[in-house]
Amino acid sequence: MPQSLSCVLVHAVFSTKNRHAFLADAGIRSEVLAYIGGVSKRLGCPPVAIGGADDHVHALVYLSRTLCLADWIKEVKRVSSAFGKRRAPGFAWQAGYGAFSVDPTSLDRVAAYVRGQAEHHRKVSFQEEFRRLLQEHGMEWDERYVWD
Repeated sequence: MPQSLSCVLVHAVFSTKNRHAFLADAGIRSEVLAYIGGVSKRLGCPPVAIGGADDHVHALVYLSRTLCLADWIKEVKRVSSAFGKRRAPGFAWQAGYGAFSVDPTSLDRVAAYVRGQAEHHRKVSFQEEFRRLLQEHGMEWDERYVWD
């Protein structure tokens, strides 16, 4: 085959340092989410949907065929952290993340879920949501890192 093709959809979730509500201000949140989308696009990982709540972000992207997941998240967090610090002193991301594969037939449903984060978290905590995602994907985890 003379060309390389891929269609890998990833739903990534990462939180602010100590789950501080740096993104509680809707204006700051909007700027940071837009910035994350732009960084992701420049990295060759076109965003489908970027959403978030006071203390975390969800990103649904097509992963580049030339960039590994860990490098994409590391760079998105590094660059957006510097941007966030200019908007909210002390802004930082927590070290870890969750990443989940998405079936292309579920794209619209997951994109709507990612975009509806602010509303969703009026009813469900970040910890409840993250635990549910881990369970749905059959993942094992250490409670110390989900709840810290």
